[in-house]
Amino acid sequence: MTRHTFVVHVEDKPGVLNRVASLFRRRAFNIESLTVGHTEVAGVSRMTLVVDADANGARRIEANLYKLVNVLRVKDVTADAAVVRELTLVRVTANHETRTHIMQLVDTFRARVVDVAPDSLIIEATGTEEKIDGLMGVLAPYGVLEMVRTGRVAMSRGQQAKTPDPADAAVSETDENVSYSV
Repeated sequence: MTRHTFVVHVEDKPGVLNRVASLFRRRAFNIESLTVGHTEVAGVSRMTLVVDADANGARRIEANLYKLVNVLRVKDVTADAAVVRELTLVRVTANHETRTHIMQLVDTFRARVVDVAPDSLIIEATGTEEKIDGLMGVLAPYGVLEMVRTGRVAMSRGQQAKTPDPADAAVSETDENVSYSV
């Protein structure tokens, strides 16, 4: 089993996220990470999904994603040269004695303090999962009060040629009053 990262472009419509998540549930795949956001194209959202699967399972996932009506494009970027990042916010206990030391650790990890309270700090860090795990390891002795991680986002390296995709044209020509069911 390998952790596969899929980049999925979908129509920005209600219910699409539920359809994609339901596909994984029905096929008994556990989603380790799921992030969704807008793209440079109006009406199109980008999902980054991380799933543990073997090569055959990854091919099945890709094929099944293409069967969903609102899915425009799917790419498994696991083997590609890609930039992969994660964002985390961490609230750490910090008193007068420990605050300076924590701030030095934060600088070492190229993170930054985004909020200072009398009894805690909120730290923002971006980077690879290993970097975030390393930061969490050094902050743990100080007392992590709260943490949130966005999950993996990925983008293939290099200039990607924008080839016309028939699905993109279909999105702009789609009647907004049409409903879909899967």
